[in-house]
Amino acid sequence: MNPDYMPPLMFSGLVIFLLVGFPVAFSLAAVGLFFGFLSIELGFFTTAFLANLPLRVFGVLSNELLLAIPFFTLMGAILERCGLAEDLLEGMGQLFGKMPGGLAIAVVLVGAVLGAITGTVAASVIAMGMISLPIMLRYGYDQRIATGVIAASGTIAQLIPPSLVLIILGDQLGRSVGDMYAGAIGPSILQVSVFILFILGVALFAPHRVPPLPEEARMDRGWRLYWKVLRGIVPSAALMFLVLGTIFLGLATPTEAGAMGAVGAIFLAILNRRFSYPLLREALANTARITAMVVFLLLGATVFSLVFQGVDGGLWIEHLLSHLPGGQTGFLIFVNVFVFFLAFFLDFFEIAFIVVPLLAPVAAKLDINLVWFGVLLCVNLQTSFMHPPFGFALFYLRSVAPPEVRTSQIYYGAIPWVCLQLIIVAIVIFWPESVTYWIDHGPTMDPASVRIDVPMPDMGFDEAPPIEFK
Repeated sequence: MNPDYMPPLMFSGLVIFLLVGFPVAFSLAAVGLFFGFLSIELGFFTTAFLANLPLRVFGVLSNELLLAIPFFTLMGAILERCGLAEDLLEGMGQLFGKMPGGLAIAVVLVGAVLGAITGTVAASVIAMGMISLPIMLRYGYDQRIATGVIAASGTIAQLIPPSLVLIILGDQLGRSVGDMYAGAIGPSILQVSVFILFILGVALFAPHRVPPLPEEARMDRGWRLYWKVLRGIVPSAALMFLVLGTIFLGLATPTEAGAMGAVGAIFLAILNRRFSYPLLREALANTARITAMVVFLLLGATVFSLVFQGVDGGLWIEHLLSHLPGGQTGFLIFVNVFVFFLAFFLDFFEIAFIVVPLLAPVAAKLDINLVWFGVLLCVNLQTSFMHPPFGFALFYLRSVAPPEVRTSQIYYGAIPWVCLQLIIVAIVIFWPESVTYWIDHGPTMDPASVRIDVPMPDMGFDEAPPIEFK
């Protein structure tokens, strides 16, 4: 058998397993082990190569960076139930409520703040769906606009630090989480701005679809309103600094910042008189579920990638993608179209563990900044929450939406926001500085250019030439 056939056969076998509906983590491991033993029998590599697997598994389980995932998940699960979202939404809604589209703008801004302190889409969408959707519908908002803005604003948590996806992408691309977070600042600001501009456009051309709050529903201006806003903003800002500020200032690693964020979330829950043992137990159970899923996916992906590289799958992928027309731009366009359609069938964790390790070497060979590449994929993966059949943001919203909101309205409402997200993908492709501008490269030096001349001491012998270290 020709060894060149092994990589496409492995990839096809994985696709068949996924179409059958077998769990992704076990599909990856099963395909990897099957083709690993087959490759040994056919002489493509020896058993010594497959003996590297336990070391790779141990490397995954001992990776301290991945500890940030349960910490940030726990933080988000607690904040989802601590009442912070209610204060934020009520204060922001009153602040912008007098203008057409004001409630929708408030939802976008609160979605960004919640994303920056929870890092999870579920917490943002569920909280805003339960609180703001009934109010928006009560005061005459179009169902498609109301549901679309809530689902789309919740997905900002996918991109804005401390996003779990950025942690995983940084690990898979071999880049620091701090750089990934810094690179995501520009696209996050860009996304919030594009969303708000879209709402203002709707308010300008179809104000009846996004009416302002009626006079009787508005809170009196003055200290009462500003206190409501401050009550939501100040704790959020403090927690954001505790998590993100310590990372950007170099005071803490992402894992340490996540641990502090989880403690801060518990403190906020106590401050809002929402903390209880059942709340903590439910949050811990949710954290354990998500962490176990991520670990099993990563272990399965490790088995698959080891065997795939052993049969020169990396060279096969590189040959397929490195000769696309258009160079860097052509490669990025093809990859993003591919990932967009792949997200119809796989969720973002699965894509990060299966596809990204295969694409990263090709991107590096094309001299693409891997932080830019990772943030770009993160922007693209946001769409996986907004389109069927794995549009989890739509499922979360459906679970808390009033009965009068039809599922078809939720799906139709998501379409323009998916288009806006794809526009942002295009902007980031053709404007890489939106990512790289925010990365602090620091002083750089080529180690090969370092030369140290060490003179020999005068020992009374003939003078010897200096020793050069290169």
